[in-house]
Amino acid sequence: MKTKTNIIKFGLLGLMGTATLSSCSDFLEIEPLDIIVLDKFWNEEADVENVVAGCYSAMQSQAVIDRMMVWGEFRSDNIVGGTNIEKEIDLSNVFKENINASNVFTTWGEFYNIINRCNTVLYYAPKVAEKDPNYTQSELNATKAEVSALRDLMYFYLIRTFRDVPYTTQPFLDDNQTMDLPATKFESVLDSLILDLESVQNMAVKRYPTTKRNYQRGRITQDAIHAMLADMYLWKQDYTNAVRYADMVIEAKTVAYQEELDKKSGSISQNDLMLDGYPLISDAYSTGNFYGNAFGEIFGNGDSRESIFELIYMNDDNMLSNSAVSYRYGNSITFPGHAKPADFLCTDVSDEVYSVFMNKYDARYYENLQSIGGSKTLFGINKFTSSFARVDLSKAEIEATYGSRYGEKYCHANWVLYRLTDIMLIKAEALVEMVNDEDSTSAGKQQADTLLKQAFQIVNTISKRSNCSTSSKDLDASKYTSKSQMQSLVLEERQRELMFEGKRWYDLVRRSRRDGNTNYLIGVVARKGSSGSGAIASKLSRMDAIYWPYNNDEIKVNKNLVQNPAFSSGENSSYERTSK
Repeated sequence: MKTKTNIIKFGLLGLMGTATLSSCSDFLEIEPLDIIVLDKFWNEEADVENVVAGCYSAMQSQAVIDRMMVWGEFRSDNIVGGTNIEKEIDLSNVFKENINASNVFTTWGEFYNIINRCNTVLYYAPKVAEKDPNYTQSELNATKAEVSALRDLMYFYLIRTFRDVPYTTQPFLDDNQTMDLPATKFESVLDSLILDLESVQNMAVKRYPTTKRNYQRGRITQDAIHAMLADMYLWKQDYTNAVRYADMVIEAKTVAYQEELDKKSGSISQNDLMLDGYPLISDAYSTGNFYGNAFGEIFGNGDSRESIFELIYMNDDNMLSNSAVSYRYGNSITFPGHAKPADFLCTDVSDEVYSVFMNKYDARYYENLQSIGGSKTLFGINKFTSSFARVDLSKAEIEATYGSRYGEKYCHANWVLYRLTDIMLIKAEALVEMVNDEDSTSAGKQQADTLLKQAFQIVNTISKRSNCSTSSKDLDASKYTSKSQMQSLVLEERQRELMFEGKRWYDLVRRSRRDGNTNYLIGVVARKGSSGSGAIASKLSRMDAIYWPYNNDEIKVNKNLVQNPAFSSGENSSYERTSK
């Protein structure tokens, strides 16, 4: 966790990135200051709120979003190297699976920085409540729930990336504390995160006032905690609880939208209706023969009704921008960015291979990928890099037009962490895994059939939303009657729906953990056709290798860390040696 000096700096001497706010409405519009001295803090509720704001500001930094993208997406089959990738040596090595312990993307200091901020708030906030009579117990409890969830989210990223990591809930405040913590096992950390979220969920804010719309999706709420719990229980392979918490999110979203509909006067348009009982935004525009409406609402405008938790960047060039997306996915100057879609994705529809997209009517193909100069082979990533995609169905061949890409230093796209279809697919995956193939009794078969049908209906609903065909939009249920068929369908739908959102590699890791091998992961990653694919397959055949090595600097500082065995001692050439 870096050095003692760095840790103490954030815990005791200052909290970088926090700011004095002129009003509560400015919470998500902070402009970071360099340093806030401890003796000016922890006296009133506003002090606590300022430091909490700093936690969100730190999460919005390029270093953090960079890692959310690279850790969760760039080793998967979705992405390959793009423009000037040869100049980005560390990123280029990630695409080649030539990762060693000196790679900059193996550093985790930014995540532990946020964790320590949260631990510091949890330490001082009760003391502030004793001083400030206006800081009520319910407000203190809401603070505890919020920063606990932020801390747990950071740890969740770390364990999915590195597996075993140093874990503590205590702030680092002085030199006498033990800094060089050994790594705690993945399973133990995951259990601790779940226990923590279970304990604070009822203290979290359910809904912020409508006058603070950005708060509802831009800050931790009870829905966000339930989404995290559904996700964590899926990784724990506790599928009953994964379904339970997913249902809580789905129900909350459904109730909230029904309340919106009830307030509308006059007739409700077809586009306003729920889809199969789910409050999904229609992807079809209300006028004209166009698709891309949901895409524009979710990724262009942002803060959509389907969003559960996202990092919000204000549409103001004087405010913090999403520079990670700008440089990695592309901008108005450089497109594609350092990353671009894998070739097999780009030609999937034009060549009618349909190894990912099921047919040419899946609007997500045109929305997520943008052809460059009309090419049928060269594409960039449109999701997050422009404000909209309009899929035109009036032509002989389906065409798409796109919004202007954000300026190189002024990307305002929100980074979506959890949204409704993600949670629906978490539920679908859990339902499929609840099927017991070994139960051949009549009751067992009936139960399996019920679970598979429930999962299929979820996938079908999400797929149907993006199907721009004028004929039948439903999937063929007869093709998905077994557990293995549905396992593939759910994971493939997650790839289509959540493409480029920092989810795909984690989905493949979770599948490998469940299977006990990396066979499926190797098979899909091979589709990228990277040079040295045989060596890559050999490296990834080890379960240890699907995680990342600890950075060399962390190993030097923390003598209690033991390097991931797939990377030997962590020296530059160690990774290649492990493949022999």
